[in-house]
Amino acid sequence: MKISIIVAKAKNDVIGKDNQLVWKLSTDLKLFKKLTTGHHIIMGRKTYESVGRPLPNRTSVVITRNKNFSLPEGHVVAHSLEEAIQICIGRHLSQVFIIGGADIYKQAMKFADELLVTQVEAYPEGDAFFPKIDPKVWQMVSSEHYEKDQNNQYSFDFVVYKRNRADK
Repeated sequence: MKISIIVAKAKNDVIGKDNQLVWKLSTDLKLFKKLTTGHHIIMGRKTYESVGRPLPNRTSVVITRNKNFSLPEGHVVAHSLEEAIQICIGRHLSQVFIIGGADIYKQAMKFADELLVTQVEAYPEGDAFFPKIDPKVWQMVSSEHYEKDQNNQYSFDFVVYKRNRADK
């Protein structure tokens, strides 16, 4: 099973503030939807709560320490990232996406096969950060540029990194 981390991060690694995104990027949201539709998405409880509902045509796997936390039918609660990954392995999935937040991303870096990074050309204030991408571990394999326009508050690059084979 391929484990993909998908994230939008600023040049200063900010991914959010007060449990919210800090930009409006319509094109990035469309990329996210296109890539994750039909798949399981793993996230922390705060990320799930900031989204506010299960995303259509995806199965949410939400990580929480709260033993009484529940989700709508068809979605899954896990109590650790490892448990969430094991659930997905047990379902014989070909790919799973890890969508945040900061602590889940930090834990997931050692498990991920690829990083799908929207690199936003901005330096916003924030309280949630993506871990540094170590060039000894990750190799950039593609990059596509998108210019700021009426639907995108900032220019950004959509960058794909693959884990160096020797690192896994």
